[in-house]
Amino acid sequence: QSHLVESGGGLVQPGGSLRLRCAVSGFTLDSVAVGWFRQAPGKEREGVSCISRSGLTRNYADSVKDRFTITRDKDTVYLRMYSLKPEDTAVFYCAAHRSPLQDFCTVDPSDGRYFSWGPGTRVTVSS
Repeated sequence: QSHLVESGGGLVQPGGSLRLRCAVSGFTLDSVAVGWFRQAPGKEREGVSCISRSGLTRNYADSVKDRFTITRDKDTVYLRMYSLKPEDTAVFYCAAHRSPLQDFCTVDPSDGRYFSWGPGTRVTVSS
């Protein structure tokens, strides 16, 4: 059975940084793409970043480009966030994606191939 669990959220001041972790079990990271998403209060879930099965393709939402970096190791996907802004406040989720293409990933949360989601970790950016 596949599981993803996020951690690393918390309260940070504007301009600060955090590193989120998405620990996976029940499958290997070369068999799925992984995406990071977030949902702010009163807003729809939006895509933040993703990394393909091969690890070679990494995509970012325009709102986080040049501030967020996605990486991975054997069983964890990381989202390093820099220069955080109050508008980054949200619950962050990671999800596993079944893609037949090893170099493909998408930040579209409505893509039906996202089959397993973590419970989320809350990030609050405030002074």
